[in-house]
Amino acid sequence: MLHRRDLLRASAALTAASYSRILGANDRIRLAGLGVGGRATYLLTLASKAENTEIAAVCDVSEPRRLAAREKFAPAGKDYLDYREVLQRSDIDAVVIGAPDHWHVPMTIDAVQAGKDVYVEKPISHTIAEGERVEKAVLASRQVVQVGYQQRSWPHFIQAREIIASGKLGQVTLVLTSWYQDYVINMQSAPAIDASKIDWKRFLGSAPDQTFDALRYTRWRWFWDFGGGHLTDLFSHYGDVVQWCLGQSAPLTAQAAGTRYAIPQFECPDTINAAWNYPGFTMVYNGALNGSLDGGNIIFRGHLATMKLNRDGFGVYPEGKVRRELTTWPQPELSAASAADGTIVHMQNFLDCVRSRKAPNAGIQTSVAIARAAHLANTAYRAATIWKA
Repeated sequence: MLHRRDLLRASAALTAASYSRILGANDRIRLAGLGVGGRATYLLTLASKAENTEIAAVCDVSEPRRLAAREKFAPAGKDYLDYREVLQRSDIDAVVIGAPDHWHVPMTIDAVQAGKDVYVEKPISHTIAEGERVEKAVLASRQVVQVGYQQRSWPHFIQAREIIASGKLGQVTLVLTSWYQDYVINMQSAPAIDASKIDWKRFLGSAPDQTFDALRYTRWRWFWDFGGGHLTDLFSHYGDVVQWCLGQSAPLTAQAAGTRYAIPQFECPDTINAAWNYPGFTMVYNGALNGSLDGGNIIFRGHLATMKLNRDGFGVYPEGKVRRELTTWPQPELSAASAADGTIVHMQNFLDCVRSRKAPNAGIQTSVAIARAAHLANTAYRAATIWKA
């Protein structure tokens, strides 16, 4: 006869098994890709190289993209047009979601309710309300959900956070974030898309009905129905780092200004300045799409030192080593360089968590929080006002 304690333990194990196969350290993980564009193809490539991992299915609204992904990743598997058919398969352990932003929440909720673990690209949500809904659904499930904020797994970003926590920079009151990309150069030629090979209605999903537009299909991040421009696509990466490093996840105010100077055919601004006030510090973001020099950076300005942090590494520059207000920087006291892409270790962290059932590095709550900060500034931009808590 089972004791009550053993009965409860057995019941919990059965409940977990009903959501997902229980995987041991050496068990094979079977993945499916939902939305297999450029970013998802890269993610699936990393997953396919990991030990004991198999891509078993792919899904996309584009027939050429879907068939190419199947040939590359799952020649013995199957391709799908409807992602819900993938979720019905009992042999799929987890999904990698690379669909446009407005599909992240529906796919993630459907996946966890079907007992699948999820790696989903950022931002987790397309609206603030969506974020609240997906957070509730994930926390109510037993599933592992990793969001694509790979900086949280990147060794030198982890080291930088430890340095900030040690007090090396002193009091940080201002954090400058920025990202510059060269869309003007990249858009010299119009995209060549065969609309007959795309299920446009399925692509639209919850978005308002509209005629097919090749620019909206290929550059969806820059149209409000599908994405959120600079703030959800680029800023949210580094905004997440700032909230992580400084221990704050709820801005008190948000504001943004900008417009479409360089690419008027977009809806979201190609040039933008945004600012958020948090308890103790202000965070600023500057972004433009007419040139890529300097790429993306975070600068933490403290009264003892300044840290410049990006995907190439970091440097800590002490105060008092050069004449005050001189425009040249001193030699860094501490520095680190990184040659590898943090997405590699981020994907491995996800796969490890699928097996161990531990919490992933970029979980649902912190990811919803930074998406909310981005949405608040976009809301302020679109309303031409300042959002206040």
